[in-house]
Amino acid sequence: MQTLDLVAPTTQELVAAGLQLPIMEAFYTIQGEGRFTGHPAYFIRLGGCDVGCVWCDVKESWEAAKWPVLSVEQIVEDALVFPGRLVVITGGEPLMYNLDPLTKLLKEKGFTTNIETSGAHPFSGDFDWVCFSPKKFKKPHPSIYPKADELKVVIYNNRDFEFAEEHAKLVNPGCELRLQPEWSKASRFISEIIAYVKNHPTWKISLQTHKFMDIP
Repeated sequence: MQTLDLVAPTTQELVAAGLQLPIMEAFYTIQGEGRFTGHPAYFIRLGGCDVGCVWCDVKESWEAAKWPVLSVEQIVEDALVFPGRLVVITGGEPLMYNLDPLTKLLKEKGFTTNIETSGAHPFSGDFDWVCFSPKKFKKPHPSIYPKADELKVVIYNNRDFEFAEEHAKLVNPGCELRLQPEWSKASRFISEIIAYVKNHPTWKISLQTHKFMDIP
């Protein structure tokens, strides 16, 4: 009787299927930005990014190969250690990966799933809240616009106000609109953002409150 040789999938194949993912870091903290500011949350930061924001404060996340690859089961098991059941998947750029398996397992274990993404890749995953933060360095994929619950635009220079309005026209009417000063430019732009929001009341202000409170 002839037997078939079963070849185990490679790490690359498992990552492509979303069954394993490169993890730069994962930690339990307080969400400092956007709609869920102040909520305890477990952050899963995936390694790998091809957007390349010049002001990125986690540039070490860009190279995926630097970080350990974990199974989605291990990732979720690590999250279950902590009492909070809000998970934020971020990066890097998390939509570089198929997030269906990870979010499916997270939700089976009772987690509320959030994502923060530039939207530069096709949408995947089952999320309760999608924070879409587009970047000028790489055009968003069209699949992000109907999924976005929150549009957060980082203000780094005066042209970013126009950039924000361009994307606001493409998201759903119920999407929350937020402007956030880039941390190193906050002292320069916060007064302009305040004035802009007062004159354009569909927008709200988002601040990186975790940095003010020195929360990791």
